[in-house]
Amino acid sequence: MVRNTATSVVTIDRFIIEQEREHPGATGALSGILTDLALAAKMIANKVRSAGLADVLGSAGLENVQGEVQQKLDIIANETIIKAMDHGGRLCCMASEEAETLIPIPEKFSTGRYVLLFDPLDGSSNIDVNVPVGTIFSVLPQKTDGTHGTIADALQPGSAQVAAGYVIYGSSTMLVYTTGNGVHGFTLDPLLGEFLLSHPNIRMPETGAYLSVNNAYEQYWQEPVSALMRRYRGLDGQRKAMNVRYVGSMVADFHRNLLGGGVFAYPANAKSPGGKLRLLYECNPLAFICEQAGGAATDGTQRMLDVQPTELHQRTPVYVGSKGDIAIAREMLGAK
Repeated sequence: MVRNTATSVVTIDRFIIEQEREHPGATGALSGILTDLALAAKMIANKVRSAGLADVLGSAGLENVQGEVQQKLDIIANETIIKAMDHGGRLCCMASEEAETLIPIPEKFSTGRYVLLFDPLDGSSNIDVNVPVGTIFSVLPQKTDGTHGTIADALQPGSAQVAAGYVIYGSSTMLVYTTGNGVHGFTLDPLLGEFLLSHPNIRMPETGAYLSVNNAYEQYWQEPVSALMRRYRGLDGQRKAMNVRYVGSMVADFHRNLLGGGVFAYPANAKSPGGKLRLLYECNPLAFICEQAGGAATDGTQRMLDVQPTELHQRTPVYVGSKGDIAIAREMLGAK
């Protein structure tokens, strides 16, 4: 991975503008989406920082469309992103992990030609115990001709993404994104209130040291998955053992592995035969980032970004990480 060793200070706004200049036909709409998302991230980061002081900890007493108990910060983050994005004239619709159906752009605002999919606060069940959480986003081009987007615009394979990224709210707040031209990371300077370029052109090692998987489900895995995890842990004598590190917040686990190399895996199991994590809001955007950083991702049968979604809240198994380590998963699981 290449780190920024230059003395110049580059804000995310400046970086986005400079990247746009490399594409003479760009309209500026995608740049505007990324800038608005950075603003929403700052607002959410402020709420996360004060979580132990303000009345934003704990359950809201509601369930989302996934049947999961919503945390107060889930609702706050979801509303923050919607309000930051619905009036810019760049989106035709949005979809959130927290909402059952598409989120339309209000009639009083103009629309654009992009779709935004997002998980407003990944890992939110950990917020009460001060574990890092994050926001994940995916941007797709509108494929239909109408003014407002439809479900068909959201149900596109991950290979159609034009941008994807995440924000991790940890010891520092960091925004990582790609537009298909490498992966770049920005750290929020709390005094300046600006995201500054700190990790340009992130590259994953070919193989990694870390395995992130919830071993509590080992008893429910099918034998090929169990054999793969034994291989990763060096128990079959075929490779050096990987260190098992599992936070339980996908963004936190993925971020560590992106920088240091490794695999994040959430296999299907007897309790969740179709997988647990969401294809559109979690797996596709992180798979896009991973591939742009030199890694790979599979659902255990095919390349993650080639999966054709059929449902807005579709779940999937996922194996994402260093290319050499994912090659082992593809071989042992019989994936394409």
